[in-house]
Amino acid sequence: MGLKRICASIKKYNNFLITAHTRLEGDALGAELAFYALIRKLGKQGVILNEDNIPYGHEFLPGVKKIRRLDAGSPYIKFGCLVVLDCADLKRTGEVWRLNKENKPILNIDHHISNQGFGDENWVDPHASSCSEMVYRIYKQMRLPIAKPEAIAMYTGIMTDTGSFRYSNTTSFTHQASAELLKFGINVPLIYRYVYENLALEETRLLVKLLPRIHFSAQGRIAYFKLNRSIAKDGTISMDLGDQLLSFARAIKGVEVVILFRENLEAGDLVRINLRSQGKVDVNKVAAFFGGGGHKTAAGCTPRGDINKVIKKVLARIRQVLR
Repeated sequence: MGLKRICASIKKYNNFLITAHTRLEGDALGAELAFYALIRKLGKQGVILNEDNIPYGHEFLPGVKKIRRLDAGSPYIKFGCLVVLDCADLKRTGEVWRLNKENKPILNIDHHISNQGFGDENWVDPHASSCSEMVYRIYKQMRLPIAKPEAIAMYTGIMTDTGSFRYSNTTSFTHQASAELLKFGINVPLIYRYVYENLALEETRLLVKLLPRIHFSAQGRIAYFKLNRSIAKDGTISMDLGDQLLSFARAIKGVEVVILFRENLEAGDLVRINLRSQGKVDVNKVAAFFGGGGHKTAAGCTPRGDINKVIKKVLARIRQVLR
């Protein structure tokens, strides 16, 4: 079983480099912080290193200042094992994976159905609500005590990746794990406000401008937003703001698939696509067709091409599935 083999590997190594995917969010951060606390309880050493900065609204997480960002001035990091969390593809860690020049063993812990099994040890569970839930299971398997800081981290990860327990990846075990974590006196309303009700004023103004730009296709079964480069330069379009747009469109009656098309500011021929589904359409398969992946109800990809041509191709693919 993957869980037992992962636990054996954690016991085997003494120094870990811990990372997750680019465009960090609550689950990636929660899993990283909880995993770091876990190895420290075992008397082991480790460093959390990511390609990106901590996303806005997540600075409240206990221990978040321990997380380093990779940059040109990053010192040499000595480690015996690379731990990749919540990441379906090793290269989605950005440039962090390149630090493994000595080909140290890789532990791959993830819940994306599109995971490529890139690790020396792979524990991939598409039925898990989140990577944070999987780290919780490691705590239980190894019979390690959970303290409030890591409880907050894991709860935040579970809450965000289940859409506050609204998505179909929420299971009875998800609720059982969350119930135990809540015993540590977690301030749930405060976490919710930090993560979901913390938009900056300038982003709120931009959101008001973007909402009327919603488009529909397939008799209203598909809703999508097109954010070209000129719009992106008009303000900071963060991951949180993108989620606000997707959540708004997903709440519209009759909409089965929601898409956010966004031109990449750094590379003009790249289009970042985020897809959400109510369940009838497997957007992981749609994303995989365009070189990406994720979950059945939430996925993404970054194809090359003119944004208008990309939109036509993606919409045509989804309309085929909806027939």
